Amino acid sequence: MARGCRYALEGLTDVLRIEMQGTGVKIILIEPGPVTSNIRQNAVPHFEKWIDWENSARADEYAQVKDRLYTDSGPDTFELPASAVTRKLLRALTAKNPKPRYYVTFPTYLMGALRRLLPTRLLDWVILRV
Repeated sequence: MARGCRYALEGLTDVLRIEMQGTGVKIILIEPGPVTSNIRQNAVPHFEKWIDWENSARADEYAQVKDRLYTDSGPDTFELPASAVTRKLLRALTAKNPKPRYYVTFPTYLMGALRRLLPTRLLDWVILRV
């Protein structure tokens, strides 16, 4: 997920959780991180059809994305199977008082800790270099 979209989703989830307080509806966010899937292979035809990356102001970034889409480098270092996400979802659904966030993979736990420890600008710097 793009960085901006990720932050927008987190913000939306936080606001929605506050807005729904007292209604009996519990709003949670599951942060999966790298999970085994075919998303890269499935994204290639859509990328080719819909993205005019060569004429984009972010052509360099799209070139990197394109390389990742076309290169099968095997599983990511901290990748887990989809069943790990399912376990967190079941935990959230069966909890009497679910947590606001459920982290699944090591990178999501790490980023959650860094989000609490680092100032926003420093966290942005770290994310941009990962």
